[in-house]
Amino acid sequence: MATPELMEQMNIVIVGHVDHGKSTVIGRLLADTDSLPKGKLEQVKAFCAANSRPFEYAFLLDALKDEQAQGITIDSARCFFKTDKRHYIIIDAPGHIEFLKNMISGAARAEAALLVIDAHEGVRENSKRHGHLMSMLGIKQLVVLVNKMDLVGHSQERFESIKSEYSEFLTQVGVQPLGFIPISALEGHNIANLAQSMPWYQGATVLQQLDNFKKQAAKVEKPFRMPVQDIYKFTAQGDDRRLVVGTIDTGCIEVGTPVTFYPSHKKSIIKSIENFPEKPINQAFAGQASSFTLKDQIYIRPGEIMVKDTDPPPLCTQRFRANLFWMSKNPMVTGKNYKIKLGSRQSPVVLVKIFSILDSSTLGRETHKQQIGRHDVAEVLLETSKPLAFDLATEFENTGRFVLVDQYEISGGGIVLEALSDSETTLSDHIKVRESGWVHSKITAAQRTSHYHHKAKFVLLSGQNNQQSLAFAQSLEHKLFHDKYPVYFLGLSQMVEGVSADLNSSSFRLEDQLRRLGELARILTDAGLIFIATVPELDQYDVKVLQMLNAPHEISLIHIGDTAPDDYKPDLQIPDAFTAEQSTERIYKFLKEKEIILEYFL
Repeated sequence: MATPELMEQMNIVIVGHVDHGKSTVIGRLLADTDSLPKGKLEQVKAFCAANSRPFEYAFLLDALKDEQAQGITIDSARCFFKTDKRHYIIIDAPGHIEFLKNMISGAARAEAALLVIDAHEGVRENSKRHGHLMSMLGIKQLVVLVNKMDLVGHSQERFESIKSEYSEFLTQVGVQPLGFIPISALEGHNIANLAQSMPWYQGATVLQQLDNFKKQAAKVEKPFRMPVQDIYKFTAQGDDRRLVVGTIDTGCIEVGTPVTFYPSHKKSIIKSIENFPEKPINQAFAGQASSFTLKDQIYIRPGEIMVKDTDPPPLCTQRFRANLFWMSKNPMVTGKNYKIKLGSRQSPVVLVKIFSILDSSTLGRETHKQQIGRHDVAEVLLETSKPLAFDLATEFENTGRFVLVDQYEISGGGIVLEALSDSETTLSDHIKVRESGWVHSKITAAQRTSHYHHKAKFVLLSGQNNQQSLAFAQSLEHKLFHDKYPVYFLGLSQMVEGVSADLNSSSFRLEDQLRRLGELARILTDAGLIFIATVPELDQYDVKVLQMLNAPHEISLIHIGDTAPDDYKPDLQIPDAFTAEQSTERIYKFLKEKEIILEYFL
């Protein structure tokens, strides 16, 4: 027997239709392995006697009074026991159809699963639905427990019938069960020992099957993945460090390792691994919440994935094919914006296309529906507002699984199946429709230039200090207006009251405002104006969106700050030390040099 310090640990989820006996199975496992707290069994039996209720092993787990009163497990409960081989964390996931959300959250943490089917009731709708969800969540180790065999006279014929029916179903959804075990959790048959009541079964007991599950490879041995949670910058007492913080999902890393951040593809080298309040350390491993300083002061955002240069990179795209399960009462509809949480990244996402919807009861597929109903399993095309970094769920769990949020509520979840090309997006489709639907003015751009004495231009100012950018932009507008040029200024933070310059907390609203800003720029530049706008801390994807929306007109990018952006090249850089007047004169000169402001006319 392994020493307690060396024994491995495994997460097991137990699922199945409501009232098929999951909690009873767990109660038996706890009792038969002597894993109950001292006196717990007697306490529960006394409670049942005092309330004139027959004792059930399920009550060992369903300890909350409201759960006992309803007789159903509402939330995912966790309990612990051990065999001679390993420690187990058993997650009891609710089987009632109303609590599938809780079941999924519990199952997502599991390495293997036990699926319980009532021998008397047989395979039910949720039996199939849960089987399909195990496949979706990438849980490859599944054993089916055919429970309540005492209610069918321990019939081998009934067991074989359920085994045949459910095996056929699992094959169609891509799951290969490791085995079927006939049990009676109430009587303890085939839980810890083989039952004399079913001599025809000579396979593994439930406890033996648990020990037969294979432990996944240690996360520390996998390629390195760390979703960036945040970036902290110190300013006090001359400390100019920028800390990249997050929890390492897989792998290990040490000082001096070259790394790349995705999806920005920015590169640097690990300079130090901080270990507050202790001294810095040389290595960090999977599971550790860590903070790093980098050799190069690159600008990255929360949600990126840090990867060692020697490890395979994640996938990066706006579009991907996924399997998802929808749980909200409101259907998921094509074209509507939702929020996706994948790793540490949160992003707006839209359902572009439904490839098929699977009826998990009949296995029938529908390919013409425009919405996904509650409890539907669907294969879909999702598109985010900016490229995401992710992995296939079959290779990396945490960076390949996602949840979907609608109206501040988790409404669905799924796994990434395939990265798709983002050469054609909903934005590009929108622009095509927009341009084809316009009836353009008969006044030409050349006529407007001659009349206004300047060319149309979208002048965009950006920098870390948004207030400084706003002051410079307003000063420039005043100068151009005073010189009788048609000009209009709009700061992004003015477009919706209360929008913060903090891109992390306000990213969804800001991305929506970028779209509106680009649409407005397209109209104002088409009207021949000089349109001035400010956006706090642009990145290359923001620039690309604005350029697409403003086309065929061009943008003059003005960066305010001593440090140039590292993911796009501005047309002009204004030092921090400049005053508003100095900035205005420099930009004014730039507009003349680029022949936007015309001094001579034929």
